[in-house]
Amino acid sequence: MRLALAALVLTLLVPAAHAAAPQPVDIPLKGGLLHAQLYRPAGEGPFPAVIALHGCGGLGGRADPVLSRYRDWAERLLQAGNAVLWPDSYGSRELGPQCRVREQRVKARRERVADIMAARGWLLKQPWVERNRISLIGWANGASALLWAVRPQLAAHDAEPDFRAAVAFYPDCRISAGLGWSARVPTLLLIGARDDVSSPPACRQMVDGAHGRSALARIVIYPGAYHEFDRPNLPLHASAASADAATPDRGHVGTDTQARADSEKQVADWLAR
Repeated sequence: MRLALAALVLTLLVPAAHAAAPQPVDIPLKGGLLHAQLYRPAGEGPFPAVIALHGCGGLGGRADPVLSRYRDWAERLLQAGNAVLWPDSYGSRELGPQCRVREQRVKARRERVADIMAARGWLLKQPWVERNRISLIGWANGASALLWAVRPQLAAHDAEPDFRAAVAFYPDCRISAGLGWSARVPTLLLIGARDDVSSPPACRQMVDGAHGRSALARIVIYPGAYHEFDRPNLPLHASAASADAATPDRGHVGTDTQARADSEKQVADWLAR
């Protein structure tokens, strides 16, 4: 029994020790360069691709180009056969975390949408990308940018394939709900019922209001879950009590193991559509 347990522990530890390292890429952007981190499967492809959008805390830290919370997702998506491209919206503009910045220079509906479209254009030029299977996934502020990017009004004026699907983790839906949001690509929204950083009622209103005039839009609200429920091993705590500039300035954040596990399945199923 002890030998079997030891073998299981070793099996779980080995992938973490040999986790894939991302490749830095620079993407042309009006007025400069968009720095990004790319996780690419082995082989020639073509591979489905996911543009992944970080939250207000930024993509990386001093010692790591991709924070562990995002690396965890990158490795899951990579293991499923996806290339994963992480545009660094803040680092590319020499900015740090923007969670507690009142006058943000990088807007979800403006600069971050431009980053999304630039990332899409770059991927479409790569011979190893399955051009009709480029999807979006975003967290918090990145998810809010995603909601803008999939609106019918922002469809690209070219003959290239559009995004295949989109997944938004706990975006701020309050503005979009008031503007009569709808999506041109299938969009899944995942949020905790107790999220007191974003607004679950506004997200429900936004998705329900889109029915009948939108591509498929679906919301999953997890009972008992708070903001950032999908992060691994994050004890629930009040973010306002933290001095970390990379955390929201209000509300609570923390892992919900059941919601996290279900969200992993939901994302896999949605992207495989």
